[in-house]
Amino acid sequence: MTKPACPACTLDDVLSHPNHWECATCGHEWPKEEVPEAARVVKDAHGNVLAEGDSITVIKDLKLGGAQVLKAGSKAKNIRLVDGDHEIDCKIDGIAYGLKACFVKKA
Repeated sequence: MTKPACPACTLDDVLSHPNHWECATCGHEWPKEEVPEAARVVKDAHGNVLAEGDSITVIKDLKLGGAQVLKAGSKAKNIRLVDGDHEIDCKIDGIAYGLKACFVKKA
């Protein structure tokens, strides 16, 4: 968190306390405001917003390593949105996968 300027005297000599700011120059104190994190929006390949529990369809063949391929048209129900390099956790035919949203469409 960056230190703000004092709202009373506009100087940058500000001390940080656990739940408030204090200006070292004029002594003014004000509460730290929690900045809410922006809600993460996950969109499919066509720009539709995905949500927890949605159903999706894979739009292109995805190579999984070796000779394994996840075929286009494969469907998953009840997806979970996760943080990380893959936005979607799901099961297709009983096998768990982590997929990027750009390779699926909302079903």
